[in-house]
Amino acid sequence: MMRCLSRWIAAAVLWVAFTSMAGAETLAATVEQWGLLGSWAVDCAARPDRDKGALLTYEIRKDGRVMYRRNFGEAKDENEVVSATINAEGLLNVMVYFPSLYQAREFGLLLLKDGSLRAIYNRSERGEYTIRDGKYVATGAPTPVQQRCD
Repeated sequence: MMRCLSRWIAAAVLWVAFTSMAGAETLAATVEQWGLLGSWAVDCAARPDRDKGALLTYEIRKDGRVMYRRNFGEAKDENEVVSATINAEGLLNVMVYFPSLYQAREFGLLLLKDGSLRAIYNRSERGEYTIRDGKYVATGAPTPVQQRCD
């Protein structure tokens, strides 16, 4: 009886480990195939600055995790991408966990035909938008196009 139970426990542990690795590979494959990996900015020649534009970098770590780094010049952070899906219109829906904010944020990115990208929405897990329909909620201004910097 104990031997059978031990085998079931070992099988369950292996199954959990395998599905976790498969999920990480799927996430990494999704962002890579969509074209998100690399560094992005409104102006790649400008130094990163909170008011003038950040340098945003997406990378796959050796352990398979997808990371999102933000460089604002005087401040930098690194956060884990926890999910990414592509909808029927080609919009990449990304969820990032920000430990410093104690929250996850979801944002939608659109890859344009010229290879640039644009933020279409950005919302908190409570559904509070800072960007909606490609415009900043606070000002109504359209989100700027970001260029690949590498």
